[in-house]
Amino acid sequence: MTTPVSTPTLIAPSPAAQGSDGPRTYEVRTFGCQMNVHDSERLSGSLESAGYVRAEAGTEADVVVINTCAVRDNAAGKLYGTLGHLKSRKDAHAGMQIAVGGCLAQMDKDAVQQKAPWVDVVFGTHNMGSLPGMLERARHNGEAELEILESLEIFPSTLPTKRDSVHSGWVSISVGCNNTCTFCIVPSLRGKEKDRRPGDILNEIRLLVDDGAIEVTLLGQNVNSYGVEFGDRLAFGKLLRAAGEIAGLERIRFTSPHPAAFTDDVIAAMAETPAVMPQLHMPLQSGSDRILKAMRRSYRSEKFLGILDRVRERIPHAAITTDIIVGFPGETEEDFQETLRVVEAARFSSAFTFQYSIREGTPAATMADQVPKAVVQERYERLIALQDRISAEENQKQLGRTLEVLVSTGEGKKDAETHRLTGRAEDNRLVHFELPAGSPVPRPGDVVSVTVTHAAPFHLLADAPDGAPLRIRRTRAGDAWDRSQAESCGVPTPAGESGAPRAVSLGLPTLRVGV
Repeated sequence: MTTPVSTPTLIAPSPAAQGSDGPRTYEVRTFGCQMNVHDSERLSGSLESAGYVRAEAGTEADVVVINTCAVRDNAAGKLYGTLGHLKSRKDAHAGMQIAVGGCLAQMDKDAVQQKAPWVDVVFGTHNMGSLPGMLERARHNGEAELEILESLEIFPSTLPTKRDSVHSGWVSISVGCNNTCTFCIVPSLRGKEKDRRPGDILNEIRLLVDDGAIEVTLLGQNVNSYGVEFGDRLAFGKLLRAAGEIAGLERIRFTSPHPAAFTDDVIAAMAETPAVMPQLHMPLQSGSDRILKAMRRSYRSEKFLGILDRVRERIPHAAITTDIIVGFPGETEEDFQETLRVVEAARFSSAFTFQYSIREGTPAATMADQVPKAVVQERYERLIALQDRISAEENQKQLGRTLEVLVSTGEGKKDAETHRLTGRAEDNRLVHFELPAGSPVPRPGDVVSVTVTHAAPFHLLADAPDGAPLRIRRTRAGDAWDRSQAESCGVPTPAGESGAPRAVSLGLPTLRVGV
């Protein structure tokens, strides 16, 4: 068994990053899940280490990278539609390059070049660090580059990173998956589970905190099975406790756990570690035991609900979210009614619901009794209606509560119109809060204490009827935001200032390219 390299991966400056009038610009578009978002930050960091600069909003980039997902519905249609749009841009933009990577590229490596021959680079999930070199070769040789590795050589977290958020960071603790869910293509694309060493994970978290982050999200395809590779079934709970001891780290989240591997020691670690947030994303997929068996999900509805009961017993205010698939092959109305029953009992604060769609290469793709589209749609609409009602009822319970909200950027589409700011509560609920006239303005990364005045299914409002100033706790993350803004405007940051944000990190967030 080979172990991927866990030491920092250096990306050399690339001649292809330089144009006739300065550095070439790039744009990374992310289609997919949190793992894709994490990967995209590494792709951006690798490109910037090579000398590229991020394109300004509203401008056309010299290099467009599409990081794909093969799990979400209509992934291929979305990719090829985007590539078709980019072709006309490329025809009018001399020297423009297009790269496609990620899960769909890994799965459809030949099809991408056949259907979109104007794509310059195709790379897979196991060789993201190859992107700058492949762009250079494609530009030099004037022909497309294709490189798909069959196994992981380096952990993505060792690559340079360009973080989208100063106050929060993603930390991958494992890659790949050992499960055999019949609807899922991920194991064949990302391979068997590979676990990072605890020391490497904790070191990365410490360095993120040194860089200004006060929140981290631990990532894994089945995050709570962490430790399987080195034979420690209690490793994930231990990791949560150890991370909670890191000074300056205020919020720890993780996604996504698997119910079959969710053990009481993890619940204890969540309840007894103050930095672990009262939030749990626990994929249900179906409430029917018969369908769960057909999906090869090695738990049943009773066990699933039992986990939720034990979590709420130890963490009463925990917000629990889930994933549900509607219309899996062979699903009957009785099976669907079981899903509705479990959803009613589970009282999820929200749910990501999906209509089953065939994924070539999965066992479910060839199963008999594929459910007609019209039936799936009708069931999907009933499930959405039920969950929206439950979400609204659960959010109503938040009325009058005082929440600690970590201020974010860009999450509220109507914030400019309503003169509100936005952030996430400790349980990850989205909160829009009023900025009273004359009140100090919190920075992204600061924490505000607000009282909930209105509840909707998908968000909470916290207005200030008496016009009192916001209660703001200024944080290290807010200080880091100030420094990042100063750096982006060309204002020097004092040398050696502790916690200063870095433009690009070499898999270690306190190292800066060229320094």
